[in-house]
Amino acid sequence: MKFTFSHSASAALLPTLLTAAFLFPFRSLSQDATHAPNVSPQSSGSAAASPTVPGDVVAAESAIANADWKTAETKLDFYLTAHPSDARALFDAGYVADSQNRLDDAAALYRRAIAANPNSFESHLSLGLILARQNKPAEARPELVTATTLDPGQADPALKARAWRALAAIDRASNPAVASNDLLEALKLSPETTSDTLLAAELAEKTGQPDAAAAAYRRVLANEPHSAPATVGLAHLLIQQKRYPDAEALLRAALVTHPDDPTLTAQLATVLADQNKAEALPLLQQLHSAHPDDPAITRMLAAVLADAGDFAGSDRLYLHLLALHPNDADLLVAHGQNLVRQAQLDEAFKAFDKATLIDPTSADGWSGLAFAASRTHRPGVTLHALAMRSRYLPENASTLFLWATAYDELVQKKEAVAYYRQFLDAAAGKFPDQEWQARQRLKLLEK
Repeated sequence: MKFTFSHSASAALLPTLLTAAFLFPFRSLSQDATHAPNVSPQSSGSAAASPTVPGDVVAAESAIANADWKTAETKLDFYLTAHPSDARALFDAGYVADSQNRLDDAAALYRRAIAANPNSFESHLSLGLILARQNKPAEARPELVTATTLDPGQADPALKARAWRALAAIDRASNPAVASNDLLEALKLSPETTSDTLLAAELAEKTGQPDAAAAAYRRVLANEPHSAPATVGLAHLLIQQKRYPDAEALLRAALVTHPDDPTLTAQLATVLADQNKAEALPLLQQLHSAHPDDPAITRMLAAVLADAGDFAGSDRLYLHLLALHPNDADLLVAHGQNLVRQAQLDEAFKAFDKATLIDPTSADGWSGLAFAASRTHRPGVTLHALAMRSRYLPENASTLFLWATAYDELVQKKEAVAYYRQFLDAAAGKFPDQEWQARQRLKLLEK
């Protein structure tokens, strides 16, 4: 009897693959929104027009305008030695460090500028953007939120849109609904960009609005027919909807323009695999050769090799990945499935057992453990694994047969009889060998 493990491995791997291979490989919103430098010192007001600005600061800002960082830094360091709480000079010094990618120094100077002037829009914005670039969203968010509440003064009011876009980038993963609102606030202050439309599509998908997401991707493609990120996003939706011919046509056309794009290639391989087209395997092998260290591509090739019946070749790839990530439950399950197919049942049992210890919510792990335990005559483990699996997936003919044989082996006749009968009802002639066995066992158990 062929035990049913899970749906197509290549389809299941697609979200992981897209994440690993950059689902949106355009210059991301977070990069656009957080790229330094952020706010020119001159945007806070012309030094020449303000007689209260000290001469050293005026000279430093003139050097900044000419990207003469060394001169600006020298003048600001000298001035700040005597005036350590001058908010404008501190911001300028932060800007100089920011422009030279000395992010820790810049952040420290922006913090000092905020301490000197808590209402400095430019300092809160610049600090928030630096912290976002440093992958410190919990620290960045309060600074950016504060920036959105402050008057930008003589700075370009559209700079506030940069704060909202950066907030959208931070919120996109944890709270897409809030991120959508952040983006709307940005669009009130500045025109919509392609990156905005792509983010809106991503957020619509995350909030369960696939039609809106598809419309946004198509809007981008209408203006930029060769947009790889819009194609990737729209193809992802089509694959989710199992509209494989539409996705295939879209991806083949895009690959004419972007022949080396790994994400588009991986998506096409997924579409071909889900249509059982032989072209999927050589395409993935070619992609893996070009990107041998990409774990998502390696996983996908391993899955397609297994689907093609090359269990040993598939498992070599999984073992390579497990050497790098020994506690990855999904890898352990896939490895266990290959071991079952190669009749290495004791080793398969160990793999599934470890997977379910690492991830007790793995339905595929419990399915595999139940099957391996049954085949290695561990009926108690089989029953436990089936009970755990039933928390996440409905029963099918395969699992009902495992319930029946486990109870039968434990000489629990009443339970065995009940499950054999359920199995026969569910099997409906599809598993003749096991159905014959069930009928024979019922004759004996019911005497």
